[in-house]
Amino acid sequence: MTTQTRPVAVAFGAATDPGRRRTINEDSHLAEGPLFLVADGMGGHNSGEIASAAVVAEFSQLAGRPSLTIDDVHATFRRARHRVESLPAGGGAGAGTTLTGVVIADVEGAGYWLALNLGDSRTYRLSGGELEQISVDHSVVQELVDSGELAAAAAATDSRRNVITRAIGAGSASEPDYWLLPAEVGDRMLVCSDGLPGELAASEIRAILTTEPDPQVAADRLVAAAVERGGRDNVTVIVVDALRVGARAKIADLEDTRPSHSAPGAEVDVVEGDTLPRTAARGAI
Repeated sequence: MTTQTRPVAVAFGAATDPGRRRTINEDSHLAEGPLFLVADGMGGHNSGEIASAAVVAEFSQLAGRPSLTIDDVHATFRRARHRVESLPAGGGAGAGTTLTGVVIADVEGAGYWLALNLGDSRTYRLSGGELEQISVDHSVVQELVDSGELAAAAAATDSRRNVITRAIGAGSASEPDYWLLPAEVGDRMLVCSDGLPGELAASEIRAILTTEPDPQVAADRLVAAAVERGGRDNVTVIVVDALRVGARAKIADLEDTRPSHSAPGAEVDVVEGDTLPRTAARGAI
């Protein structure tokens, strides 16, 4: 699909699959300019799909605008968090979700990507043939890698890999991280739930993104490859290509938010492979 959204005109595609081991797809996504977001519900039997759908529904109210500001996004995030925290008993109470993605931002007429992340779903940028992970996983294993207590190569198989340290809902009061990136013609943004990197290496993801020019076909191929590899989790992919970008303007770098630590929360039911808030998996740490 193509849209003439300014200050960045984009083409995009999206695909999702519950995978081979799940009967319910707890992922939700929004692919409508200027928002390209993926939310991965947590909690298995505790209605993670309700939490992720609630967050996407809140952000969908911004769809169709030419661009958004960080204030627009953060205000909507706060409403989404309240919406998840207010889910009724039997209708998602106690559930949580990750959130990651990019929105199109306008800075004095220049086109920018405003990326946000909370949890271990991921946002990448392919530029000049190089695939870079923009988001930083909010997970126990990422903290261990950062502290030097765990080798990066071991993170993918570590037993704590599904335990996250920030979320929307599930008792967490944490805030997202933000990055403001100048958009370039030819940028290809990838937004995905952890079901994609959980099955495919970065080199495999890059190979598909660099060889398939159509963003919808690229999204379909990535999801199909993850399912074929094992499909142990739900997998959702959005691919966004920058076709035209407004003129550049000089601005100061936007600092990442530094949220407070997650508040203690209620425990959630565990299904093998589920993304879990840290409070629900302390025995595994």
